[in-house]
Amino acid sequence: MRRFSDRHGLHSISELNVTPLLDLAFVLLIIFMITTPLMENSVDLVLPSSEASSKAPPPDAVQTISITRDEQISLNGNPTPLQDLQQILSDLRQNQQDIGVVIRAHKELPVQSLVSIMDAVQRAQISKVGVVTHTED
Repeated sequence: MRRFSDRHGLHSISELNVTPLLDLAFVLLIIFMITTPLMENSVDLVLPSSEASSKAPPPDAVQTISITRDEQISLNGNPTPLQDLQQILSDLRQNQQDIGVVIRAHKELPVQSLVSIMDAVQRAQISKVGVVTHTED
């Protein structure tokens, strides 16, 4: 503590006053917390157009492949072994060129099983493939 007689003496203060620095840091933090959510929604996007959507297969030409958690495969509700899937899809493609496939896989299904199905679809030379998903609540 300084004495009254030392008031006019020249000496340096060895302590840094951090209160103004903390005030500035908190003000900046509040400004960023308020403006960050507003910046996310302020982007105006014009989505590109595509001709692929006009080339979508008709609904009756879409085949549905379902795969359960225990890797049971069904094509349009009929149980189908993986070995026969490629041949069945190839036959369907021969009858109707504009065919599409939608794959509905269980979310706990091993990835290798899904890849095996997609390989069979690719070997059947079907290029219009989709995977069904849903939003989590």
